[in-house]
Amino acid sequence: MKRTDFTEGSVFMPLIRFMVPVMLSLFLQVLYGAVDLLVVGLFSDSANVAAVGFGGQVMQLITTVITDLALGTTVVLGSLLGRRRMRLAGKTIGTTVSAFTILAVGLTVLFYFLAPSVCRALQVPGEAFSQAVSYIRICAAGLVFIVGYNVLGGIFRGTGNSLMPLFTVIVAAICNGLGDLLLVGFFEMGASGAAWATIGSQGLSVLLSVLMIRHSGMPVEIHRSDFKVDRALVYKMLSVGIPVAIQDVLVGISFLWIMGLVNGLGVDASAGIGIGEKLCGFIMLVPLSFLQSMSAFVAQNYGARRMDRAFLALKYGIATSLAFGLVLAGISFFHGDFLAGFFTSDPPVREAAFEYLKAYGLDTLLTSFLFCFFGFYNGCEKTKFVMVQGIVGALCFRMPLSFLFSRMEPVTIFHIGLANPLSSVFQVSICVIYLFHIMKVQKHT
Repeated sequence: MKRTDFTEGSVFMPLIRFMVPVMLSLFLQVLYGAVDLLVVGLFSDSANVAAVGFGGQVMQLITTVITDLALGTTVVLGSLLGRRRMRLAGKTIGTTVSAFTILAVGLTVLFYFLAPSVCRALQVPGEAFSQAVSYIRICAAGLVFIVGYNVLGGIFRGTGNSLMPLFTVIVAAICNGLGDLLLVGFFEMGASGAAWATIGSQGLSVLLSVLMIRHSGMPVEIHRSDFKVDRALVYKMLSVGIPVAIQDVLVGISFLWIMGLVNGLGVDASAGIGIGEKLCGFIMLVPLSFLQSMSAFVAQNYGARRMDRAFLALKYGIATSLAFGLVLAGISFFHGDFLAGFFTSDPPVREAAFEYLKAYGLDTLLTSFLFCFFGFYNGCEKTKFVMVQGIVGALCFRMPLSFLFSRMEPVTIFHIGLANPLSSVFQVSICVIYLFHIMKVQKHT
């Protein structure tokens, strides 16, 4: 497997060629949860739908943390390759695999025992409580596979390879869908069946990745002695990944907070926002793809001191993301009921999902800017800034505003959801101000 050099040649087409496989990979990952919800909605009741919607959101938060920590590998690896430090790049890969294996075991134990407490704290309706606990516990048992897939994806993206993660997730997505039909449809296992299908397919993707690495090798030299926890490298990667993870954890908690507020409106509202969140995963695919792609692209150019190319990539990313955002915002705001109809035929649940999508449609326009900024700042190793603005957005805007709107009559999911775009307005403004600061510093260096 060859690495891709982003420090030479044109900017737009290499960025797009790298982004498209990332987007397809994210699409298939979102499809995991969407297929779970779709099949459960076809063969089970609203309680199981609510359980998968809530449990999937909890597991998505855990997966996001893993992906963010793995981003430290992507950025550090990309920067090392930009500086042509090949031997150190190999040690970075070995340290990543070793450290994340230990982390996976710890998370499995933690979330297996915490599952009931999490469901109680976030007011999961009584009808869906046991199913939600079961879903989280089964997925926690397979966290080693979830961690493995995302870590390998971070390593591949750091070397400029976005095709390998795409190939493995295609196979896994097909197996997940077949597993859902078998366990949920035929054996009628409900939310538990969806969870078993998910971790089984993730395990297959990890196995497939390992087999392909053994067959084709890696684009940098790796020795068996590299597979140990090098403290200096771990510190370097965590200094990049932890601020992003903290930011995303608080953002994820703020979304769970919103789900908790909506859960108090009943099981139909709970199922509706679960469906809305799954649809939002599809709606946000383009900006999320640019976030990951921009991080890898900018990291190499930051390491090679080619900031002119990094700024150009940011401009292209925002323009492309916004073009898609305009279309998707219109569909979400005006036709969200049609989208929700793919997951449920229950009118109250579909209407609840539509109300949430109206608010999220407005946020789609803002995240076209926001996620590209995140990718740019991550690639420049400015993750502490990303963390601070995310914390302020979640704690000072999204959570208090959603609580305020949940106490204002009439209480609607749309009003509660408006906390999302209002938070994004603040975050985009801060990112623009910080960009001008960086450009000013660059002119004087």
